[in-house]
Amino acid sequence: MGSAFDAVRGFYEEAAERLGLELSLREALATPAREIAVQLRVPTDHGGFRVFRGWRVQYNNARGPFKGGIRFHQEVSVDEIRTFAALMTWKTALMNIPFGGAKGGVRVDPKILSEAELERLSRAYMRAIADAIGPQVDIPAPDVNTTPQIMGWMADEYSRKFGPNPAVITGKPLVLGGSLGRDAATGRGSAICLERLVKARGWSREETPVAIEGYGNAGSWLAIILEELGYPIVAVSDSRGAVFSADGLPARDVLAHKRETGSVIDFPGADTLPCEHIFSLDCAVLVLAALEESVDEGNADRVKAQVILETANYPVTPEADRTLAERGVTVVPDILASGGGVAVSYLEWVQDLQREQWAEDRVNDRLTELMGAATDQVMTRAESEALTFREAAYVIGVGRVAEAEVARGFR
Repeated sequence: MGSAFDAVRGFYEEAAERLGLELSLREALATPAREIAVQLRVPTDHGGFRVFRGWRVQYNNARGPFKGGIRFHQEVSVDEIRTFAALMTWKTALMNIPFGGAKGGVRVDPKILSEAELERLSRAYMRAIADAIGPQVDIPAPDVNTTPQIMGWMADEYSRKFGPNPAVITGKPLVLGGSLGRDAATGRGSAICLERLVKARGWSREETPVAIEGYGNAGSWLAIILEELGYPIVAVSDSRGAVFSADGLPARDVLAHKRETGSVIDFPGADTLPCEHIFSLDCAVLVLAALEESVDEGNADRVKAQVILETANYPVTPEADRTLAERGVTVVPDILASGGGVAVSYLEWVQDLQREQWAEDRVNDRLTELMGAATDQVMTRAESEALTFREAAYVIGVGRVAEAEVARGFR
């Protein structure tokens, strides 16, 4: 098996072949424009310092400033960051917002740091990449294990060198120029996407049971929103296990239980199952909202859902993708299903540039327009050209980036 970046590049190459891109342009779009590796020396609370490795990969900016989150995780690698920078490039193009793609990360387990150490790490990372970012250059955002508070520290650190400018980073606290609706954006975007698909298939919400792998921010918000719409949430999982109830789970109560106990397991009135059992449950929709490569060739044949919604980045490997397609399972790809976060990040950026703050209804209405249009375009392209949703999404996204490169001269 190749690397994650090789896998995502494979999806890109298939789209480039369908589009008939010129070889030199195809090669230019196959690799990042710039990769930055940094060493972060962080003083500890008990004296001395620790050294952490970090990266910022800027993949393509033909359609606008680089855009992408920053993750803090003990398994972060440059290949992973490269992969997500590529995904963001095709995602922003598919969403038809004026951004390119980037990603950043630090190899660290933030749970072992005190709050003061976490702040010093966040500020050190921003100092290390500050010369390479900016409101019209590269706009970071939160990702795995990074929060609005961390974005606030980073924005403040940037302002110490270049002066205050809230548009330099998104996902900030509201008081620092954050946007209403940003916290729920990824989950809400996935819900909008699923709603379009369910309507197109003539399904009823009440008879479309949903299982959600990953009950973090995106997964829990998606569960809450879908439950309010009438979908039964029959199972959810986290790193410690899964809970199942054929009658449906109360999404907010499960979230409160997780916050109180640290996990969804042992939720009263539900069956607790091993994590991996969520993939083989009887449901219409399986949401993948955890980390990458959740569904691979080892468990793809056990999936019973008719639809997989990729709310996380790269949760289905290419081998599993082929297996699922052969079995007739519809996979709504990450560059579409997880587009709500970057869409509202774009709206936050617009508000910051205009020095405004929109009402949450206005943000959600605009998100609905962006997600709805992208979903309709993917479904239409897939049907008209007999493509999978992933193939259609990549053809649209890659095509828009290629078009921008050609308009710029691309040399």
